[in-house]
Amino acid sequence: MVGNNKHSVLIVFAIIGGIAVFLIAIMALATKLFLPSSILSFGNKIGVIPIYGVISDSDAVTSQLVKFRKNKSIKAIILRINSPGGGVGASQEIYREVQKTTKSKKVIVSMGGVAASGGYYIASAADKIVANPGTITGSIGVIMEFVRYEEILKKIGIKFEVLKSGEFKDIGSPHRELTEREKELIKTLIANIQDQFVKAVADGRHLPLEKTRNLADGRIFSGAQARELGLVDELGNFQDAVDIARDLSGIKGDVSLIYPQKNRMKFFDKFMENIADSVMRVMQDMKNKGGLEYRWNGLLS
Repeated sequence: MVGNNKHSVLIVFAIIGGIAVFLIAIMALATKLFLPSSILSFGNKIGVIPIYGVISDSDAVTSQLVKFRKNKSIKAIILRINSPGGGVGASQEIYREVQKTTKSKKVIVSMGGVAASGGYYIASAADKIVANPGTITGSIGVIMEFVRYEEILKKIGIKFEVLKSGEFKDIGSPHRELTEREKELIKTLIANIQDQFVKAVADGRHLPLEKTRNLADGRIFSGAQARELGLVDELGNFQDAVDIARDLSGIKGDVSLIYPQKNRMKFFDKFMENIADSVMRVMQDMKNKGGLEYRWNGLLS
């Protein structure tokens, strides 16, 4: 009888132990799936923030810079830039946040295939810039485009009548040509925004203002050319940038690369979101014509 009782107790403990192991496994899986990678990683950490495509919004990048800056376990930050640039305001906001971050942590830029105009604007605020020899960079300049469709409207018999409070209130309107006075006004505005670009690069790269101004005619450079001109520090790939970040931050041994946490969603939801984003980008691009941009308008953009 006693033997049977012991056997029953062992069975109960085995069942409890099995349940405990199962629950631990479930918790470990849930932790891996839903907790940020920064919590799961141990040892020396380097944060990596990708900046890809046209820069139209700064919120995601600036908020991630703040998170990595406050995270004491992250010793340095790499900005992986593959962008032809974009909006003036968005580029300037990211530049400013990079400036603030360099006061407490090293920020290294790793340029991909393209890091031009606004992409370079952001890069110039970092502690070090690493580019491939064939990276397309530079394009220090400002562009403003206007869409005009007055000829189409004439053909289909549509006319616009505009009442305005001042001469320049409808400047850039798509249903008429710019006047000479409007063109002069826009050129003055572009010159002012260009001066801001030149000063930001000169300050960030510690270059003479006049030298920077001479390079700021919108031309593009290869990574190798940019290095000769002082616009880039080192030639190398992403892994070279990781090595530089490790050395500058005093990390010994291997490092863990920490990327921004991604929202996990079902494949179909992600697929539909991508389609919607593509449509919205096209519509937004058409809507934004006429906006000031630090953007390279070449084929690769």
